[in-house]
Amino acid sequence: MANRDFSPHSIKFLRELARNNNRDWFEANKAVYEETVRTPALQFIAEMADELAQISPHFLALPRKVGGSLMRIYRDVRFGNDKRPYKTNVGIQFRHEQGKDVHAPGFYVHIEPDNCFLGVGIWRPDTTALGKIRDRICERSDQWRSVTNEKAFKRHFQISGESLIRPPYGYAKDHPLIDDIKRKDFIAISTLADDNVVSANFKKQVLTRFQAATDYMAFLCKALELRY
Repeated sequence: MANRDFSPHSIKFLRELARNNNRDWFEANKAVYEETVRTPALQFIAEMADELAQISPHFLALPRKVGGSLMRIYRDVRFGNDKRPYKTNVGIQFRHEQGKDVHAPGFYVHIEPDNCFLGVGIWRPDTTALGKIRDRICERSDQWRSVTNEKAFKRHFQISGESLIRPPYGYAKDHPLIDDIKRKDFIAISTLADDNVVSANFKKQVLTRFQAATDYMAFLCKALELRY
């Protein structure tokens, strides 16, 4: 298992972790985690840096064990009833350089058995950011329609996330884009098969799909007065 790329062993480890989500099992298999999951993830992030900069120089690929693009495998169990200590997926966020947390605009890679996907956009923006995005959709309605209906974008991505039941205060309920204005998330998802992740051209597939979301990401960054 010397391969430094994601492999069937990576998927196998995550499946086994889902069945054995406890500290004793994880500690006994930590070397396998390092070899089959964390090392390939950090290698992938490092290899993405130059190519991601060609899409936008303002999103960061930081191959660090802590404080970089790779999300922690340890779950925060303080405030919920679910006390399982480990995440059973690999989460990688290439966050905007001005971002401070997962709520910043970013390109995202999610690796989980039978639930692999790519994400682009911004998840749960705060009230100020949400207002700015909604206002820009109102001000640039034609541009919003254009970027969300681009052929390449629609071929790979579907806009997802949660929405309000009622229109937010200050926006006309009969606005032609009210369904988008009601969104609480501005994320788009592109599904992947497990086999995509472990294939030799995984990085190329990721970059192709991220490139297809360029105008969508640029719209959101412009709304938030961020460079793209």
